[in-house]
Amino acid sequence: MKKPQKTYFTLGLVGSPFGLKGFVKVKSLSGETGHFIKLKEVTLRKGEKEESFKVEEILTEEENRNSSLLMRFAGIDNPEVAKRLTGAEIITGREYAAPLKEGEYYVEDLKGLEVVSKNGEPLGEIIDIIEGGGGNLAELKLMSGAVKLAPFRKEFFGVVDLKEGKVELIEPWVLV
Repeated sequence: MKKPQKTYFTLGLVGSPFGLKGFVKVKSLSGETGHFIKLKEVTLRKGEKEESFKVEEILTEEENRNSSLLMRFAGIDNPEVAKRLTGAEIITGREYAAPLKEGEYYVEDLKGLEVVSKNGEPLGEIIDIIEGGGGNLAELKLMSGAVKLAPFRKEFFGVVDLKEGKVELIEPWVLV
């Protein structure tokens, strides 16, 4: 079952306001910030509400002598207005996502993949990949309807086939 690739990505999260001009701190979900520089327009999603904003200015950590990437959006020109954006997801097109290294995947591409055993038996599907204390965890919805977490590491998960929409769980005992 081929899974269509999503055309949008959540690149980061809006943090607290910074300064007096309407800048906000931004947390990159990939940990990288270089790909933010190309952004001209983004969608900010907070709860069910989505709103498009033109990006007016981006200051990298090096440019602002701060430990955070800073962004300023059109129409957001003071800290009081900027504070309303805190907690919003920054959503944009796939072409603006951070480049991948070998063996890396976008979380959005992993969501919805069918999880199968080594012999191809369907076990469930990936709902999400979440950060855990010791690394990423795959949140799986099993065929029984139960939801389980499993370490998303090469010791437990084998072949990830995005074209076929499947990922192999080589150690199913982690679901117990």
